[in-house]
Amino acid sequence: MRIDKNQLHSLNDKALPDHRESFEYISRRLNNKGLDAQKIIQKIQAFQIAIPSWALGTGGTRFGRFPGGGEPRSLEEKIDDVGILHALNAGSGAISLHIPWDIPENVDQIKAHAASHNLLFDAVNSNTFQDQAEQENSYKFGSLCHTDAKVRKLAVEHNLEVIRHGEALGSKSLTVWLADGSSFPGQMNFRKALQRTLDSLREIYAGMPEDWKMFIEYKPYEPYFYHTVIQDWGTSHLLASQLGERAFTLVDLGHHLPNTNIEQIVATLMMQGKLGGFHFNDSKFGDDDLTVGAMKPYQLFLIFNELVEGMEDKESNNPYPAWMIDASHNLKDPMEDLLQSIEAIQLAYAQALLVDRQALEHARESNDPVLAQEMLQEAFRTDLRPLIAEARMQAGAALNPIAAFRQLSIRESLIRERGRKSMATGL
Repeated sequence: MRIDKNQLHSLNDKALPDHRESFEYISRRLNNKGLDAQKIIQKIQAFQIAIPSWALGTGGTRFGRFPGGGEPRSLEEKIDDVGILHALNAGSGAISLHIPWDIPENVDQIKAHAASHNLLFDAVNSNTFQDQAEQENSYKFGSLCHTDAKVRKLAVEHNLEVIRHGEALGSKSLTVWLADGSSFPGQMNFRKALQRTLDSLREIYAGMPEDWKMFIEYKPYEPYFYHTVIQDWGTSHLLASQLGERAFTLVDLGHHLPNTNIEQIVATLMMQGKLGGFHFNDSKFGDDDLTVGAMKPYQLFLIFNELVEGMEDKESNNPYPAWMIDASHNLKDPMEDLLQSIEAIQLAYAQALLVDRQALEHARESNDPVLAQEMLQEAFRTDLRPLIAEARMQAGAALNPIAAFRQLSIRESLIRERGRKSMATGL
């Protein structure tokens, strides 16, 4: 299925009078502050967020999964769904594949299919947290950290295979997330597990093309209950630093214990030039379980405040980060959930662009926490949704993606095309 641009333009025309009024108002407000609305719009349009191939289906928990129908049955259909999202919001211009769930059977056809939707291939993701069919050696007690060299070799070879698939598609980075850990005290030697993980990662790093990056993700708990081998940003940073200049830490917003100061983590990693990318979501407990911005929109803004400061610092040696959504869509239509997440990310980014960096730094150096708070909250409380909508419209997308998704009956069309019982591969 593809979006009919004429239908999209017709929907935009109906909403245009109200939009124009809202956009002109915010443009005047920004102009009065010496800000150029069009320059912010251009930055929003350039800010592209990858959609993971596993996010197009309904998620679930160990208690159950309740698919809504019309889910993509193949990699081609997953690309079609990301293409629909990108047509609606002009901000989802890449897809991130998880291997072995989405191994391309015909690389040239898959690349051409993605290009027809104006999509690129973002980071490829390995999977050593599940045993695959007919797998001889099990990951039950770990993968890259396993006591058995044969299991470690299997996990290393899988990551090298993922790199080969990504290289064929035009990807330039590998994301490694390990479920490795232990559930009982005394079960695993912490030092040996970490050393074996580092040694395994060195083999994978040596097998990457020279223009590739490795992103090392961390998580404080789950699926093991006592410890995870890469439990926090410090351990990820340690591994990345040991590996070399093309290895970086990947921050998943949901992979933190409650009340963790994620914005400080971001600032520290950027200071070290080691922030590789982001997995966006929102969380109440400590995993990627909710729509971006659903719980903590102010924290999301504060994170972007640090990101913008780092990205616009001419002396920073941190590369431009990779952006991706990683959330579980258990109750909402996955595509509507993703549309909401993209807008929340764009909004936080745009609000962070409003902050007067020079004035904020003066307040900090003057030890004036009141003025610093006022400046940040003024930016956060500025409703830039009309600016985001204008960025979409100028790029040929929908003024209101959720409304367009529903008014064009996209889910109903997908159900007719694919069936009510179709279920996407992956988690």
